[in-house]
Parts: sequence; C-alpha cells; structure tokens
Amino acid sequence: MLILAATPIGNLSDSSARLIEALTESRFIAAEDTRTLLKLAHGLGIKLNATLFSLHEHNEADRVKKILDIALENDVLVVSDAGMPTISDPGFVLVRAAIEADIAVSVIPGPSAVLAALSVSGLPTDRFTFEGFLPRKAGERTKAFEDLSNEVRTMVFFESPHRLTDCLVSAAKVFGNDRQASVSRELTKKFEETKRGSLESLVEWSKIEPKGEMVLVIAGFIRNEEVNLADLVESVEQLRNTGLSLKQSVAEVASAHGVGKSELYKEVLDSRSRDPK
Repeated sequence: MLILAATPIGNLSDSSARLIEALTESRFIAAEDTRTLLKLAHGLGIKLNATLFSLHEHNEADRVKKILDIALENDVLVVSDAGMPTISDPGFVLVRAAIEADIAVSVIPGPSAVLAALSVSGLPTDRFTFEGFLPRKAGERTKAFEDLSNEVRTMVFFESPHRLTDCLVSAAKVFGNDRQASVSRELTKKFEETKRGSLESLVEWSKIEPKGEMVLVIAGFIRNEEVNLADLVESVEQLRNTGLSLKQSVAEVASAHGVGKSELYKEVLDSRSRDPK
C-alpha cells in the first residue's frame, strides 16, 4: 500500500511516534526532497534503512509507475518536506493512480499549517475553504479574490513573505478594508506569530516585511439580509456619474452595505434592461 505521512512544519517535537516508527521500518520511501528527509531523520536521531525516491512536482508523473510497481508487493511511505503530502505538496497524482490501480492508500496524520493557522485565527472554524497558494500575477490574484467575493466560509491561503503586502492590498480592495483576517508565520517555530485585525491594519503591519512562510486567513462574507438590492442600484448609478467604472461603483456600494458584489452587479444589469436609458 501507499502510506501518506505528515512531517513537522517546523518543530521536530511534533513528529508522531507513528511517523518515527514508519521512517525507521520502511523499506521504500518517496520523498519530495531526499536531502530534506535525511536532515529530518538526523534531527530525530534515527537511521533510515529504506530505498529513497524523489517525488516532486517536476517528476511525479514520470515516477508514478515505478512507485506503484513497488507498492503492489510492498508498503511505500510517502512524505513531503513539511506537512501532509498532496496538500499543496506532491502526491496527488500518485494517490489517484494508486486508487485506480486498486492499491490501498493509508495515512499517518500530523501537523498541518492550514489547520494550525485556522485554529489560532479567531475566525469561524465551523466551515472553511482552503485555497492554497495565490497566483503570483496581480491581475490573476485579484481575479481569484473576486471569484470568492461572496464566499461565506472562512478562507485560508498560502502566501510568500515578499508578496504578502501586495496580496493584502488586493484582498482589501475586493473584500473591503474592514474585513477581518489573520496572518500566521513561522508556525510551531521559535518566532511563531499571528497578527489579527482588519485587512487594512494588516496591510500596514505587513510593510515591516515579516519573515517566514505565511498563512493568510480571511473571514467569509456576512450577508446583510435587511438590504434590498434594488434600493442600491441608484447609489451605484450615482457613483458611475462621478467617473468611476461600473465595476468600481458596484464594489464600493456592495462593501458599504454588506451585500455580494456579483449579486449587486447582476441587479444593476437587470435594472438597466428593464429601464434602458
């Protein structure tokens, strides 16, 4: 079978007894980076007795058949550099192929940056969506946020430190300056920090250029059920008359009244079709 094993995201003490046992006893291990795996083993004070295979985003498709051939008769342990394989890490292609080949897939759970950041964010945890790494290009990143403008669940993203400020600026433009959020960095490490507040306040904080991998958590959209969308159309049209684009006008009115941008945009278009001028 394939055994997916979570590795520490920072603190080696988070290594489970099952992980240590599996690393020690496995005969075959597929690792995102074998050098990182060897460093982990050294830090844990254990010796690996396994044949090692690299399994990363650039070679996963080519390695699948070889690893599955081994998994037909042996257990193969699969690890990434940190956290759970397949979660914004290699392994998904391999797992899908194993399932199609009727090879059993098991898991040794453990540390997760997604759940760690969510749990300390102070934002609702009953329903959430993990969106992974955001696009690097500004326009694509803004589009990704716009697609989530009406998302009512708490949203979790990964981001790099040098793009954090731009990311938060884009988020504030789409979700509004007052939308609550948190940024966690260096989770489980010595300088672990979680900053909470409005997106506007997090933009200012991020300008100090905090270090480390970032997990951004943003509160979901809270619908204002008392507002009638039709009553807001005039406000949108008034902003249009000041020179703003329809998109900008809708965004400002929607943010001010706690309604969905796509819903208000549709209402404006419907209103224009009913009463063309």
